[in-house]
Amino acid sequence: QAQLVESGGGLVPPGGSLTLSCVASGFSLDHYVIGWFRQAPGKERQGVSLISSSGSETYYRPDVEGRFTISRDNAKNTVYLQMHSLKPEDTAIYYCAAEFESEHTIVAEMSRSDFGSWGQGTQVTVSS
Repeated sequence: QAQLVESGGGLVPPGGSLTLSCVASGFSLDHYVIGWFRQAPGKERQGVSLISSSGSETYYRPDVEGRFTISRDNAKNTVYLQMHSLKPEDTAIYYCAAEFESEHTIVAEMSRSDFGSWGQGTQVTVSS
């Protein structure tokens, strides 16, 4: 049974840092695009960052560009989201999601509905 599990969330003051991890079980991530998404109370789930299966392509929404870094270690079946200079507006449940990358996949155009496998999420709270 394929499963994604996020970890690393917590309570952090503004300006602080957290690193989230997404670990796959039941399948290998080495051919999958991974996306990080977040959902704050009362708001729609929004894309945060994407990484191609090889790690050669990464994408960020503008308000996290320069603060967040997505990376992957396929040998460990894990994808990371390093978050720095955190703001209260970053408070949300963070989810990772996976979708197989074919030769026809355009990673830059992928959005929430393109991902078929989702984790349960990890809470990130940025507050003083």
